[in-house]
Amino acid sequence: MRDKILEKAGEMFLNLGFKSVTMDDIARELAISKKTLYKYFSNKASLVDASTDCLQNSIAENISLIKSKEYNAIEEEFMIKAIFKEMFKNAKGSPIYQLKKYYPEIYDKLMDKEVCMFEECNSDNLEKGIEQGLYREGIDIKLTMNFYFTLVFGIYDSDLYTKEMKELVKIEYKVLEYHIRAIATEKGLKELEKQLKITNQN
Repeated sequence: MRDKILEKAGEMFLNLGFKSVTMDDIARELAISKKTLYKYFSNKASLVDASTDCLQNSIAENISLIKSKEYNAIEEEFMIKAIFKEMFKNAKGSPIYQLKKYYPEIYDKLMDKEVCMFEECNSDNLEKGIEQGLYREGIDIKLTMNFYFTLVFGIYDSDLYTKEMKELVKIEYKVLEYHIRAIATEKGLKELEKQLKITNQN
């Protein structure tokens, strides 16, 4: 039952927002009593915390699966981006923005894990891309990684952008393109154009 609650709560939080979804809503969707819900989670904050952990673990597993495949470095980046596009396809507003606003301690904990996951994932990708001749040799991996991280997460913090999730996902693709163009070789640029064409067709 706990896993069912986490799955449904995670789906509802992503699609409807951390603020607007109540414990009553979740109990109703699962056709269980609030008493049953509170048996597993003492309050909404504990459910938000557990569900964000669950979502993050799911993302990490999907990324590991993609990395185990024989994708080239640029193709890999687009496959990983597609995970987030699929995950947030029904989301109205930015869950990250809402989490930061209404549950700052949970947000901080989540971001600590995100930084570690992002660094590991991106440094591997940069090294792989250099080996494959898709990214230029001699790029500063740490600095490049930090630039990309700042751009990706900056769009969720800035007032310059919409808080509509579908638009933010589109902007994330633009950030990915910007990132790859900055470090790609001629061979890498050809692969980038190929991936952009595939993405635009979908």
